[in-house]
Amino acid sequence: MEKKQLWYVIAGLAMLNVITLVLLLVKPAFLEGNKESVAEIGRETISRQEWLTELEERYGEETLRDLIDQEVVKQMADDYDIKVSDKAVDRELTIYKAMYSSAGNGPKTEDKWKQQIKYSLLLEELLTKDVKVSEEDMKAYYEQNNSLFDIPASYLLSQIVVETKKEADSAVKELKEGSSFAAMAMERSTDEFSANQGGDIGFINEEDELVAPQVVEAAKSLKPEEWTGPVKVENGYAIIYLHERLEGKKYAFEEVKNQIRRQIALEQMDIPVSARAFWNDAEVSWFYGDSEKQ
Repeated sequence: MEKKQLWYVIAGLAMLNVITLVLLLVKPAFLEGNKESVAEIGRETISRQEWLTELEERYGEETLRDLIDQEVVKQMADDYDIKVSDKAVDRELTIYKAMYSSAGNGPKTEDKWKQQIKYSLLLEELLTKDVKVSEEDMKAYYEQNNSLFDIPASYLLSQIVVETKKEADSAVKELKEGSSFAAMAMERSTDEFSANQGGDIGFINEEDELVAPQVVEAAKSLKPEEWTGPVKVENGYAIIYLHERLEGKKYAFEEVKNQIRRQIALEQMDIPVSARAFWNDAEVSWFYGDSEKQ
């Protein structure tokens, strides 16, 4: 199994949190009366009940499945006395951020990230609990994939790119007066891809060939929530904003040994990373139907 599959699980859980929150917010209003409107279009209205019904039809079954999966994993981990350490969660979070993350990607708080990572790691431990992997194979994997465990110093950045220094100076002035960096990036930045993301360009490091070296150098001088003055780049001038800094870290074999064991075991088993395998053990019965739907 490729490492990205773990993060597909986490991304799905992030979406589940959003959908669940919406359903919880609309439920009290539904109980008070299903005629209350949530939108008006000319003479027509959309009621809360219509909205709630549409949400359930689109996401209800999938959301309930995911909620069941989370509880199944929690109960099965308790039954088998499987635990995941805080160090393992922090390490996984660091690796993910450096390799895949961006300012607008995933949950908004560190706690939410850690909850979802813990769920994913517990699930992997459950699926691979009976699989034996030799020390020799684990060390070979570590040597062959050494770069996965050698995290360079990385910087989570946003940018505003404009054509002239005068425009850049004007943008810096407005930022100092309290203007939103993200809103200004969407409105003014000439870099279309990052502008659509509020300026977000994700984590970058010195090995990043798609980012100008002067941008990385500018990021090194910043503290989180600070921005630079105008930085000359190929297509104009950039203002760089630092969201978060990750210090470089090389993980030794013993630190990632169990992570490697799970990775190799899942590749050997060639099965979906899913809690459904434990539904019968957990004696799941649910609103949407019978065992055929599982």
